Amino acid sequence: MIATADLFDERGEQLQSCQTQFRQFGARREFSGPIRTIICHNDNGLVKQLANTPGAGAVLVVDGGASMASALMGDQIAAAAARNGWAGAVILGPVRDSQVLATTDLGIKALGTNPRKSAKDGVGQVDVPVSFGEVTFVPGRMLWSDDDGILLER
Repeated sequence: MIATADLFDERGEQLQSCQTQFRQFGARREFSGPIRTIICHNDNGLVKQLANTPGAGAVLVVDGGASMASALMGDQIAAAAARNGWAGAVILGPVRDSQVLATTDLGIKALGTNPRKSAKDGVGQVDVPVSFGEVTFVPGRMLWSDDDGILLER
């Protein structure tokens, strides 16, 4: 994968740069793919459901509203996503089981950690545009992520 800094130098204003500062958690430090989105609040039921479907190299963007009250991904959901061919996840919220996530073949960026489980009611929306970090994540458009940050197609 081309580094995000080089990609931005090459394509410039054709790309958006996410301003939110995420931490890396997965074993894949670099990942890219078409975007799939979920909006949820302290409920990872939809995250679990989507992670258990074929990912086809996509990146799951989870808008948890930046709530740090409960984890939106843990070792079991991450393992399912890796098994099902997801490239990565960008989570505007926390994860848990961080030591296991570090060995999971999945790119995972999140705001931080919280050992608390979330609700599993499946409340939220799937594959709708979500905005944070001064960018809009549109389902189907490309996302690139590495240690320098996240870029998106406009």
